[in-house]
Formats: sequence, structure tokens, C-alpha cells
Amino acid sequence: MRRRLLPGGRGGRRRATCLRAPGRGRAPALGRALTALLLTTALGTAGRPALAALPAPLKGTGLLHWTACARPDSLPEARCTTLRVPLDHSRPGGPTIPLVIARLPARHPERRIGPLLINGGGPGGSAVRDVATAAPPFDTPELDGLRDRFDLIGMDPRGVGESAPVRCDRPLRDPAVRAFPRTPAEFARLAHLNRDAGRSCRRATGPLLAHVDTRSVVRDVDAVRAALGADTLSWFGLSYGTEIGTLYAEHAPHRVRAMVLDGAVDHDRSTRRAALDEARATEAAFARFTAWCRTGTTCALHGWDVPAVYDRLMADAERGRVRAAAPGVGRRLAASAEELAGGAYTYLTERARWPRLAQALAAAAGTDGPPDASALLRAAPYGQSAYPSYRAVGCHDFAPGTRGFADFKRRWTRLRAAAPHTWRYSEFWDWTSGCLGWPVKAANPPAPVHVRGTPPVLVVSTLHDPATPYAWARALASDIAGARLLTADLDGHTGALHSSCARAQEAAYLVTVRLPAAGSVCRR
Repeated sequence: MRRRLLPGGRGGRRRATCLRAPGRGRAPALGRALTALLLTTALGTAGRPALAALPAPLKGTGLLHWTACARPDSLPEARCTTLRVPLDHSRPGGPTIPLVIARLPARHPERRIGPLLINGGGPGGSAVRDVATAAPPFDTPELDGLRDRFDLIGMDPRGVGESAPVRCDRPLRDPAVRAFPRTPAEFARLAHLNRDAGRSCRRATGPLLAHVDTRSVVRDVDAVRAALGADTLSWFGLSYGTEIGTLYAEHAPHRVRAMVLDGAVDHDRSTRRAALDEARATEAAFARFTAWCRTGTTCALHGWDVPAVYDRLMADAERGRVRAAAPGVGRRLAASAEELAGGAYTYLTERARWPRLAQALAAAAGTDGPPDASALLRAAPYGQSAYPSYRAVGCHDFAPGTRGFADFKRRWTRLRAAAPHTWRYSEFWDWTSGCLGWPVKAANPPAPVHVRGTPPVLVVSTLHDPATPYAWARALASDIAGARLLTADLDGHTGALHSSCARAQEAAYLVTVRLPAAGSVCRR
């Protein structure tokens, strides 16, 4: 569900600025001033905690001290600040954590509408990076115009990027431990690995690990809104950013001015069902990729039986026969089938990367030279710097609720039947397998979504999205009263990254709060 920036791409991952660990002393003046504005917990409908009625916001931005952003690739006009919020929102007077926020001020302040908060996906994606550098898709002609009318705001969610990121003192995966255990002993080994890994994250991260759920992020979003002095906010969420936006709209509908949810996450879907949906969508996207290879002469596997090449590569990896150069190791290491499938999925989610997917598969299979799976291994999610945040948040929000080995095996057997080629990796199976035995209790498991009382919300999806299936967008639009679905009849994850038409519609809506015509379909 996260937008993935592959090695060598624009806006690639960089080391986050170091910040202090959650403080235990008295909250600073800003934290005390915001205490009354932070969201409090009450028992809501459908088992989901609701937000209490919010008091009037602080006026002006005097509480925030903006300085030049520390990132060397930041735009000259970008400014950054830090806001401290409660570690645990049920204890507003307790320890605090830092949230780093970036801002690109409106180019025409006299025509400024207000703040537009952006989250480009994750869990683990840096909104500070996206705003400070105007990263894709926010650098496109269709979306660049938003900078004329809005202050673009990017907040790294708690536990992510520069906002006290989740840290672990050991790897979260072991290629020798199967994510698809075939025996009770292998199942127990996977649970033991995850339990130890989670404990290592708790040692390195501290008490914050128990509070990086999206429900807590929603309270942080409202703290940012209040600190900006805004009565309402506009929201532009891609992928995981749609979950943050949906929960915010559900709990604080009167604070929403406009909201775009692109690449929808349907949080009322069980992790079991979501994993099956995503596996089917990934398999369908792979079929479209292989069809492109059959007809497209720019495909490095043109003329080959692509599914057969892929299946043979995975079978060889299962036997330990696939090697990849490991940076800094000085030798070639065995690459597991799950790692290679994860790398292939990363390329598959962005249509412009399909030529590189073909090249990576051809190199790994040795169709034109010595086999080398390095490109696939580099693209796999497990080695990315944001992966600890991704795992920690996912185990809060998408806890699998597995009932023993037999249930677990039934799940992956169905997954394999639904996706006979690509079954070895999907994001929801990453959480299903990675959260088995995780030692932190899930604070925000899937629950019914009911959004009422917001202005019209725009939900967007490509028709062939492998990461957030089109069915999720249809379901989410039906869960939000007055929402409308804009379809892009295209490949790839999110309309904003793949459709100039969708971007133009999104930008027009955010300025005017007028929805596209019902049934609108973008084809470019």
C-alpha cells in the first residue's frame, strides 16, 4: 500500500534526521497549550473509539516555529517545524513525542484557501519528504497548481520518518524461516522469530511501539490542524494515507473541508479477506504485465513464456539456486523466493516500471547472461529503511487474528490457489505472517467504517491496482455518505501516479469541493 521509490529514483530514501526519544518530563509550553485541543477517547459506535467534541482551535501559527528544512534536497521555500504531542493520547499530561512537519506556503497568499495535508502512503512513507521536495506526484503540472491556493503540509506520522521512527536492533525477517509454514514446527518457528523481533523493536523504540496505530495518528493530525490555527483542513491521501483520512473523517467530520482518498484501503475488511483480495489483484496485474510482454517489443522478455520464466525462477530460489550480489558483503548470497516475489511486486505496482521488472526478471533468470537477482532483491520491501515502521503500524492496524496452524495453512493454501504465480508476496500476507506472535497488542484492528457529516469526499482508484484492489475503493465510497468514486481505467497503484486526468480532477475538486460527474472514468 505504500508508494515505493526504487533505487535510483527521484526522491529516494535518505537517512532520517535524528530526534530525541520520547520525553518523560513535563511537556513543553507548546504541548501544554495544545493539551486541551488533543483528541480524547470515548466509546464510539461499531466498537471503534470516537473523538470527543473538539473545542475551538487556536488562532494563527504562533505556536509553531518554522525554519529551513534539514533535508539537503528540500526546495528553498520549504519550511519545517516540530510539534510535541502526547505519547499516549489517553494521558494528555504524560510523556510526549516529536512530530516533524514540513510546509510549502501558498504561492498566492491573498488567494490562500487553507492547509492541505498530504500523506503519500505507507505505513512508513515520509510526508515531510514528499512536501519538502515536492516529490511525485506532487511535482506534476496537474497537482503543482495546488501550491497556488494551499499551504501544503506534510506530517511524518508517529513512528515514521523523522517523527521518532520505529527502530529495531535485529532484522525482522530471516530468509530461512518460511512465511508459508508447511508444518506445525515451521509455524512455531515463524511465531518465535516474530516475537523476538518485536521485542527487539520494543527495546530500541521504547513505549512508543505500543502507540503507533493509525487511531493515534488521527489524534496527531487534529493536533497539527489546531496548531496551524485552522478550523478545518483539506486532505490528500494516497494508499495508506486513505486510511488516515477515512478515520479522521469518521471521528471529526466537522473538521474536514475537502478530502481525496486515492488508492483506497478498506479498513472494515478483515485481514484474511484483504490478503485474498490483494493476492487476486496482484495476479491479475501480473497477467496484464505478461500480456504487455507478449506484444511489447521493449519488454526484455518479449518472445519468452513469462509465467514459465517467473515460476522457474521461484522454484530455483526455493532450492537455494538463485544468487544476488549483496551490497557491502563482497560476495553473492542466496535469494529466497519470497524476497524475489516482493521485489517483483514493487516493480509491478508502478506501470512505468514494467520495463525494469522485465529486465530484473530476465537478469535473475539468466536469459541473456549469468543469472543475477540483485535488482529484484534491492527492490524487495524487507531491506528498506522504513520496514520496521511498516511492520509495527501494520501489526496494530491489520492484525491477522490467526487461530493456530491449521487456520494459517488454510489461508495460504487459498492464497496460492487464487494467485498461482504471484502468491509468495502481497502486503497483507506480509502482515499476516509478520504479525504472527508479535508481542504488542493491536490497538486498531479492522472495524466497520461509517462516515457521516463531511462535505462530499472524492474516492479514486485505478481499475487494475495490484496493491489496493478496485473493490476496496467501491466499498469505501459506499461507507462514506455522499462520496463519489472516480475510476481510472489504467494499470498501477493510485490514480495520482498514473493518470493525468485523475490528477486534474483531484486538483479541481480540492479547490472547489465540487465532485466529478457520477460515473466519470479517466482513460489517460
